[in-house]
Amino acid sequence: MTNITIADLKFDKASGLIPVVVQDATDQSILMLAYANRLAVEKTLETGSSHFWSRSRNELWNKGATSGNLQEVKEILVDCDADTLVYIVNQKGVACHTGNKTCFFRSLK
Repeated sequence: MTNITIADLKFDKASGLIPVVVQDATDQSILMLAYANRLAVEKTLETGSSHFWSRSRNELWNKGATSGNLQEVKEILVDCDADTLVYIVNQKGVACHTGNKTCFFRSLK
């Protein structure tokens, strides 16, 4: 596997954000989708806990800091274009604010 640095990532020019898919390390389920700016990615690498940029609150967000549903980041994957990340995590508790394990608990018919 090839390693790259934060400098290689392609954050959106307008927003400064990059999408992050969060996947459970145990069962590979997709837990959530969020966005990160450069600072959030740096904090994630520094602490091993997932950090994102809250678009609604316009602030840095440490997932689970208030709810206790923390995500221990085991690995960060980068797609071929370097414009999307996957955080492989050990999820403590649930990922979704609704109380569901994953944010993806509904099907489109």
